[in-house]
Amino acid sequence: MKILIVDDSRLARQELRHLLQRHPDVQVVGEARHADEAQAQLVQLQPEVLLLDIHMPGRSGFELLASLDQAPHVIFTTAFDQYAIQAFEVNALDYLLKPVDEQRLATALAKARAALVAEAEAPAEPPAGRSLLRETDQVFVKDGERCWFVRLADVKLLEVADNYTRVHFHDVRPLITRSLQHLEARLDPQVFFRANRQQIINLKWVEQVEPWFSNSLKITLRGGTEVEVSRQQSIRFREALSL
Repeated sequence: MKILIVDDSRLARQELRHLLQRHPDVQVVGEARHADEAQAQLVQLQPEVLLLDIHMPGRSGFELLASLDQAPHVIFTTAFDQYAIQAFEVNALDYLLKPVDEQRLATALAKARAALVAEAEAPAEPPAGRSLLRETDQVFVKDGERCWFVRLADVKLLEVADNYTRVHFHDVRPLITRSLQHLEARLDPQVFFRANRQQIINLKWVEQVEPWFSNSLKITLRGGTEVEVSRQQSIRFREALSL
């Protein structure tokens, strides 16, 4: 398990390294003192887990994550308890208060191991071209001052909203600046299906399919959202999913 420690305090980084030595499967691949340094090391070192402080010089830990197209698993380590709700809104694995307790860190690392095992057991990504985002992947979604770290399996619908794309997950529907076309190219077509020019659906959320006008289909997602599939895409839907 490759870990990057991000904290502006040298003593805090040393203490985390000391605690992590007790876990033989953990490799600390690097340390960063602030968000800019961390962002460069993320590209170079490709860590699987971030031990991430929140308050740092320059950008905060939340702002660092919001700037990433795809982030590793995150365990927050901070001296402030008021950000716990925000941390779990972005699907952090855990939220540890300083000074970090040895047993709490062990519990957080166990969560990280389980998440990595689940990813390893998922179907392999295609070797050529840019890697597709799988339903087990977690991505950052930022809308104004709010951000979330959401697993793609929880995203049931993406749809055009003026010059933005609205992402439906849990009970929220934030807007992001990525185009629907860009998102379609990144998402696994075995899971995410382009229903029409305006919407992409997660096939795992389909609850009901019924015939609609002009040989098209109407799909009802879990929770009651209805999506009309264009006639051309209805043909592709039948071809892809019929026996």
